[in-house]
Amino acid sequence: MVKKLLLFSALIVVSFATFAGGLLTNTNQHITYLRYLARQSSTEIDAIYYNPAGTGFLKEGWSFSLNGQSAFQTRTIHSTFGNEKFPGFAGSVDNKGNYTKKFKGDASAPIIPSLFGAYKNGHWTFSGSFSVTGGGGKATFDDGLASFESNVALLPNLLSKDFPGTSKYRLDSYMEGSQIIYGLQMGAAYQINENWSVYGGVRMNYVSNEYYGYVRDISANIGGKEMVEVAPYMNSLAKEMLYTAGFLQAQGKLEEAEQYRQLSAKIEKTAERAGDQELDCTQSGWGVTPIIGLHFRSGKWDAGIKYEMNTKLNVENKTKHDTTGKFKHGVNTPNDIPSVLTVGATYRILPTLRASVGYNHFFDTHAKMADNKQDHIKQGTNEYLGGVEWDICRWAQVSGGLQRTKYGVTDNYQSDMSFAVSSMSYGFGAGFMLAENVKLNVAYFWTDYGKHTKNTDNYNGTNLPGMDVFSRTNKVFGVGLDFSF
Repeated sequence: MVKKLLLFSALIVVSFATFAGGLLTNTNQHITYLRYLARQSSTEIDAIYYNPAGTGFLKEGWSFSLNGQSAFQTRTIHSTFGNEKFPGFAGSVDNKGNYTKKFKGDASAPIIPSLFGAYKNGHWTFSGSFSVTGGGGKATFDDGLASFESNVALLPNLLSKDFPGTSKYRLDSYMEGSQIIYGLQMGAAYQINENWSVYGGVRMNYVSNEYYGYVRDISANIGGKEMVEVAPYMNSLAKEMLYTAGFLQAQGKLEEAEQYRQLSAKIEKTAERAGDQELDCTQSGWGVTPIIGLHFRSGKWDAGIKYEMNTKLNVENKTKHDTTGKFKHGVNTPNDIPSVLTVGATYRILPTLRASVGYNHFFDTHAKMADNKQDHIKQGTNEYLGGVEWDICRWAQVSGGLQRTKYGVTDNYQSDMSFAVSSMSYGFGAGFMLAENVKLNVAYFWTDYGKHTKNTDNYNGTNLPGMDVFSRTNKVFGVGLDFSF
């Protein structure tokens, strides 16, 4: 029973730590994105990531950008397990008789850095960037998760068969996980003429995951008495039964002695199942993403297209502790980064006013995941973006934008450790020219998520009904400096 509690630990990865973009991708790489969003047709320094062919229209010489972001998320799951036939979460001493329990996780990334650099000489532009292209945050669940606790919640019912009056339980549960995908991108753009430019490049991706969790001190009011830790209590009782069996055998009561031995073995199994569980595992791996792009400029229009190919990637377990037996040291797990197609256009309405639209499609179904989770995705992620920027004076500009994200995942994809909820994101901010070739960008970005309700007749493998309601929040602050010479 309790052996299953940490089975899902490897799934508490990117979807919680990803702050903007697809299931496994960060698109908030530059502060201008946070305050404008629709950057798929950019011809500024951030084009290195959003529209690399657009770097063909940078000004001659060197261009650089330094960016720092602080991102904060919460994820909340209201889990319902139990009814008049079995207590479920109502049996928790700490849940005050309620069938529904709130599990909350916090994720934060105090600093998400990104660096951009480009050199343009004639028709050629060579560029590179270093950033956190996936994850970047640490998710912490101080009270564990329903997928841990729902199995423990069955303990009073199981114990009450042999110890009538058992009705309550308590546990100490905790889980934290983090994932970071570091991306080093290099490539070159060629400006064919005043209208067209093309790009080819690669991104080297290095994945670093860390997971730590435990379930400890599982207690119950055995026989309706005081709360006691189940494992020590059962181990002590098993020893008493074994001692009694030896005493009976010495008296020649062999049949009764055998019954006590069997009872002792049964109690020992209960103690083992209610024992402490722990996982302490890190994972790492790397892969290469080929990237191509095309940009078109004519009059007041700019349009760009980029395609990042699917990245084959496996992560290898480096395990310190694993009482579940599910994360053996040295085992590899698929962790592909999906291919993505982006298109966008910008129109200069006035010399001081411009508007942009963009579209991203992530081919999530083509990227292999742990336990073939990609089979539970109906279609890839779609994102629709728009933004407007106004130069209010020679040295200052303001901008705002929005992004609609639609995920194509099914109920079987969703779990309390890894869920995706469609959302609407908003961003605004300003740019300030500190000098002719130095610009300061500041921005604030937040996301409004919908709620997803999942009902199941086999809640976390218990063969009993249950329900989860998933929701989350996301806020990002950013400051960046662009300069050229």
